[in-house]
Amino acid sequence: MDKSFLIFLAIPIFFLMIGIELTYGLLKGKNTYRLNDTITSINIGLISRFPTILNLGFQGVVFSYAAKNLNLFQLPINSPFTWILAFILYDFLYYWMHRLHHEYKFLWATHVVHHHGEEFNLSTALRQTSSGFLWKWIFFVPILLIGIPPVIFVAVGGLNLIYQFWVHTEHIGKLGWYEKYFISPSNHRIHHAKNPEYIDKNYGGVFILWDRFFGTYCEEKDEIKPTYGTVKALRSWNPVWANIEVFISMFKDSYYTKNWKDKIKVWFARTTWRPKDVELKFPNKEFKQNEKFNPDMSSTFSKFVWLQLMFIPALTMVVFFTLNNQIFIETVSFGLFLIASSLIISFALSNKDFVMYLEIFRSLIIILSIMYLNILSLNLLATQILLIHSIINLLVIIPMIILTKNKNKLIQN
Repeated sequence: MDKSFLIFLAIPIFFLMIGIELTYGLLKGKNTYRLNDTITSINIGLISRFPTILNLGFQGVVFSYAAKNLNLFQLPINSPFTWILAFILYDFLYYWMHRLHHEYKFLWATHVVHHHGEEFNLSTALRQTSSGFLWKWIFFVPILLIGIPPVIFVAVGGLNLIYQFWVHTEHIGKLGWYEKYFISPSNHRIHHAKNPEYIDKNYGGVFILWDRFFGTYCEEKDEIKPTYGTVKALRSWNPVWANIEVFISMFKDSYYTKNWKDKIKVWFARTTWRPKDVELKFPNKEFKQNEKFNPDMSSTFSKFVWLQLMFIPALTMVVFFTLNNQIFIETVSFGLFLIASSLIISFALSNKDFVMYLEIFRSLIIILSIMYLNILSLNLLATQILLIHSIINLLVIIPMIILTKNKNKLIQN
């Protein structure tokens, strides 16, 4: 019982729209994309699908049990009323889920990854959490209790998330009457802004009405340009760190505080709260709110990143659409190799010298796992793509290392 299938079907359209937005921005001289920020969004988005694919957590079990045993009655699946009710109710529950995830730290830890991006474009929509399976399901159980059929629940959940994709853009201005009722690019820009005037506003998924009803609506002001990202800046391209940074911060604060009540309060407090003794001893680093994290990257690493981008999204799509042909260990292996690749790409974006050697090691491990350890079946298309990708990496990266070393020697001489 999951909406991932709908999301994966939409991914090719997402990438097409990203390409269109990028082209439009370049032609108009208003480009909103940066290579490092965009690739990080893509990596985080692709990784986020694997916990669901692997059925991590117990949301599926809870949803199935609630739908079969706890529902008050069963609404007809072929009734337009059922679909409309489900769509509206899902967005209402989404509003409260989303709002509380911004207000309480243990919930914020699973959502913050979506807000790290310091650019605002369609690729930002891909920044989805990998830990949402921990608590998000709690908020949506009521929709099954009132008799919404599971297939409709999954469908409206997918449609709700797909709708939210197009509102992540700076190229569409205000839309007049439409913004009184629906989430739009303008009012969603406010949601992603960290300006004091805008922060923690506009939580709706499809309808802005909930924000208007419950006092969290804010209109975009012409005189205040949104500044994107989180107040406590991540300053990293590492997709794993993006997903666990707030969890680690809570663990540290809970460990170091001397007050036993604060050790518990850390987890359930408001997002900005920290124990006073820990805050004095380990203050958060301060950065200018309009200063973007944008380390230089060599042309060699840029070529390397583009090479990875040619394969990784395609590989992920093939893995998903051939799940029925895979055994569990193969799906886990694909996920681990994808995470390793994403980590290496993040090091390249930060211009780390060891990147090429790390990728050579990863590629050799993959070839060994496929050709000699038989961890992955060669009959799988995903295995074949992964193998070809690894061989091409070796054929390209080793000459790149040699050429770079020779070039450095010439410069020194």
